[in-house]
Amino acid sequence: MSAVLVIGDDLTGSNATGARFARAGLRTISVSGIERVACAGGADVVVVNVGSRHCPPGRARALVQDAVKAVAPPTLLAKRVDTTLRGNVGTEVDALLDVLDPGTRALVVPAFPDAGRTTVGGLHLVDGVPLAQTSAARDPLSPVAYSRVATILRQGTDRSIVEVPLDIVESGVDAVAERLAATTEPLVVCDATTNAHLGTIAEAAATVQQRQGTRWVSVDSGPFAVQLAVALGIGPGLHAFPPVLVVVGSITGTTRDQVAELEQLLRAQFVDVALDDLDARLIAGRVAGLLRPGRRVVGMRTRLPAPGERVEPATAERIPRVLGEAAAILLAEHRFGGLYVTGGDIAEATTAALRSDGFAIDTEVLPLAVAGKLVGGPHDGLPFATKGGLIGDRAAAVACVEHLISVIAQQERGMPL
Repeated sequence: MSAVLVIGDDLTGSNATGARFARAGLRTISVSGIERVACAGGADVVVVNVGSRHCPPGRARALVQDAVKAVAPPTLLAKRVDTTLRGNVGTEVDALLDVLDPGTRALVVPAFPDAGRTTVGGLHLVDGVPLAQTSAARDPLSPVAYSRVATILRQGTDRSIVEVPLDIVESGVDAVAERLAATTEPLVVCDATTNAHLGTIAEAAATVQQRQGTRWVSVDSGPFAVQLAVALGIGPGLHAFPPVLVVVGSITGTTRDQVAELEQLLRAQFVDVALDDLDARLIAGRVAGLLRPGRRVVGMRTRLPAPGERVEPATAERIPRVLGEAAAILLAEHRFGGLYVTGGDIAEATTAALRSDGFAIDTEVLPLAVAGKLVGGPHDGLPFATKGGLIGDRAAAVACVEHLISVIAQQERGMPL
């Protein structure tokens, strides 16, 4: 029995969704064809590509129903759809609801912000352009004639549909949960333009499931299903893997945005370090206070100076050393699975404080952001990632930390890296 079953309609999309679950620390196996499901025994996440995108509707319906019947009921079922909603989207969702327990509802969240796919006012957009005005409308095999998600769904289902608009999503988890709980329609389409919106919807859905017992089918192109799995307690927190320690010393707008993304996507918790309160022992104690079972990411970050405030050179020189000492205290007194450091000076000071001889590089997560393991010293072999403070987009820190989470999960399970 897997915790998550993903049913995909093409191979590349199925594998891409599987990769997102793997980065979240879940053991994921992707197979093509229902007959190969047995090969995925022991996986947290089974991704089954049924190749239904360009099939006649009747055939697509049969394929997804056969797939869901081929495994024991998972904790979460996700129907992976194309980022431009090509294929038998409505038909396949309808087919699943036909065979799942009564009262199961489909949560349709097709936005994929990192790929420029957003949903606003019920309309699906590609880089801000309505779907029916993009190349998806001219696809030779599965053209998409509409931009409204509900209209696309209605090409394959007669079930009622309700939309959750962006203003509700932006109002927060409680507002979305209230809207979800107040409706009974079997299909719910949610607006979203950012990864934070996906997290809000996921937490709201988990809240409604906990309070009312509502079972959800995630209908999305990958990122939302992962968020929903985490919100439902499926993932590293469930296995009590040790967390990642994050050390942020780079005081830049770029880093600020990247840390915000860590908070929104991975529920990271940070202590803010004031520049006039650089005490390594006190900082370490505050970070230790954030440690909780199931919390995957904790850390420390220097507080941005106020507008017009000047950082004294002596203070700037102290920051790396103090943060490095705080990291050394934390790693000596608590169990962490990995360490992520942003800012060149901070990385150098931290490795020095840890009495490390060097850094064995395994991979470049993204340009100028590398990951590997510490070499030598009391933390030899600790998974480690580092990135310059001005490097990468908003998702850069998330990519680095997700890499570490995946490595930690493999190590904890004794899997080859």
